[in-house]
Amino acid sequence: MAQKVIRIGTRDSELALWQAHTVQKKLNNLDYKTEIIAVKSQGDIILDKPLYELGITGIFTKTLDIAMINGQVDIAVHSMKDVPTVLPTGIVQAAVLERANTLDILVHKGNLDFLNESGTIATGSLRRQAQWWNKYPNHTVVDLRGNVNTRMQKLQENDWKGAIFAAAGLERINLKPENYINLDWMIPAPAQGAMVVVAMASDDFCRDAVAQLNDIETEVCTHIERQFLKTLEGGCTAPIGALARYNEIEDTIHFNGVLFSLDGKQKIEVNKIVPIEEWKKLGYNSAQEIFANGGTKLMATIKESLKK
Repeated sequence: MAQKVIRIGTRDSELALWQAHTVQKKLNNLDYKTEIIAVKSQGDIILDKPLYELGITGIFTKTLDIAMINGQVDIAVHSMKDVPTVLPTGIVQAAVLERANTLDILVHKGNLDFLNESGTIATGSLRRQAQWWNKYPNHTVVDLRGNVNTRMQKLQENDWKGAIFAAAGLERINLKPENYINLDWMIPAPAQGAMVVVAMASDDFCRDAVAQLNDIETEVCTHIERQFLKTLEGGCTAPIGALARYNEIEDTIHFNGVLFSLDGKQKIEVNKIVPIEEWKKLGYNSAQEIFANGGTKLMATIKESLKK
């Protein structure tokens, strides 16, 4: 019997295709046959509305979910931070690849004097917007949508001082310019820098194949971050950052999680170092701590504001 060809579903942006080809190469090296099938997502098509108005959950993944459920593709490759914390029925996480750079960066034009004065920067992310305003309350933040190439082009065409990007995305497709600064004070999106492969729960062949690509350290850290996000947001979008890191020497996990108000003025943070054995509930417990410190009220306010 001929070996099944694994059809890899992906968005058709340059970054998404780079990610799909990376997975393809790894599977080919394990002697699996593969082909790439690219589709356009609603998140790539509708560029004139802020993400939170589109009902952000799954906007970049829905088209591929449908293609998988309909049997047009076998697996799908995503930037893990774009994937809803609850997967559709029948679809499972099959592997998380070793994580890349987790940092956000500011790509800027000209000098950085504006940081101490006033200026306009661009981002389509509520999390980045809130953290920027928290640090630079006198700045203007404008919405910026599209794939990384589109966003980079829009930055050049407008008179903004800069735009915020995930370092990993720009590094993967060699788009990271010389004029950038690392925003090491900004807490990244949960699972930023990680790629995830999803498959149908019933497809043992593809799940077994893809499982060989899994990086356990990245899987554990992104699980913690996404559990924190899922517990806090309950299906709503909010300015939430989370980063878990494994310390090999001490065999501990360092977790930093944060919830901001939309205007960045209010910040509720949790910082924890726990033994590795406690990882399974770390995200949940950290979110409960945020709730206890005013997060319940803040999340209610955010949900109310986004409805308007």
